[in-house]
Amino acid sequence: MKLAKLGLGLALAVCLASTASAQTTMRISISVGQNSHQGVGIDVFAAEVEKRTAGRYKIQTFYNGALGGERESIEAVQLGTQELTMTSTGPIPNFVPEARILDIPFLFSGKAHAQAVLDGPIGQDMLTKFDSKGFKALAWAENGVRHMTNSKRAVNLPEDLKGLKMRTMENPVHVAAYKGFGIVPTPMAFPEVFTALQQGTVDGQENPLSVIMAAKFDQVQKHLTLTGHVYSPCVFLMNKAAFDKLSTADKSAFLEAAKVAAKANRARVADDDAKGVAELRSKGMSVVENVDKAKFVAALLPVYAEFDKQFGKAEIDKIRNFK
Repeated sequence: MKLAKLGLGLALAVCLASTASAQTTMRISISVGQNSHQGVGIDVFAAEVEKRTAGRYKIQTFYNGALGGERESIEAVQLGTQELTMTSTGPIPNFVPEARILDIPFLFSGKAHAQAVLDGPIGQDMLTKFDSKGFKALAWAENGVRHMTNSKRAVNLPEDLKGLKMRTMENPVHVAAYKGFGIVPTPMAFPEVFTALQQGTVDGQENPLSVIMAAKFDQVQKHLTLTGHVYSPCVFLMNKAAFDKLSTADKSAFLEAAKVAAKANRARVADDDAKGVAELRSKGMSVVENVDKAKFVAALLPVYAEFDKQFGKAEIDKIRNFK
């Protein structure tokens, strides 16, 4: 009897060991905190992958730039030293130049238009451009509509931006546009931004409300203006070789998990946008809600002429006029 029990115990142990060894662990990272729109995105993604692969794949989640800023994480995924990341498209043009067009200021009429473009043929075709660069782009998600904050003065008109030293993403389209406003752009990785604002190395920054709240920028910035100057997508990226190794069923599981996660992430952005102004005001920020966007667009006309040359006016208009 004892031998039978011992045999059963050994068989169970072998079975458990083989199950454990069959589980593959992968890592995904974001540069903001867990309690954020991106945190919701990767938490839902991890849960969905585990559920859809019956626990054979476990996704470890890392927050607050624990594995580096966005650019470092994208590089790590490209090299295969990290399997996955969720990132804004800010640094993406350094890897996939075709994505630069999405960062043109005032390109989209609003979030609904931007989502329609990304979820439609233009956006889906753009996802395929990542393949040749060492990535599998699983799905578009959302960072949000970007607004400007600073510690110096209220910004009501484009001329109020002149001379402000603003942290920008490491993105050539953003840098060109902000120079057009008379801003002194200072590209910087996201994990360094809070300290730079705190120490006065830069006067301001620009980000969606979700990021401003998650990063607690209200502690180091007095003025917020709802410029809504850029719609900022996020994207779930996976190392292409790691994706290619998956079975057909598991590829589907990862792609579907990213779609479900993107939906949850967009819902959190909508919630943050709905309550963000009131919350930031309650924390002492002074908020300019209504700006004359036409004046901000007019200030960028010389820059738009350059963008027309760079990207082709027809390509820009295709996005602007997408229904």
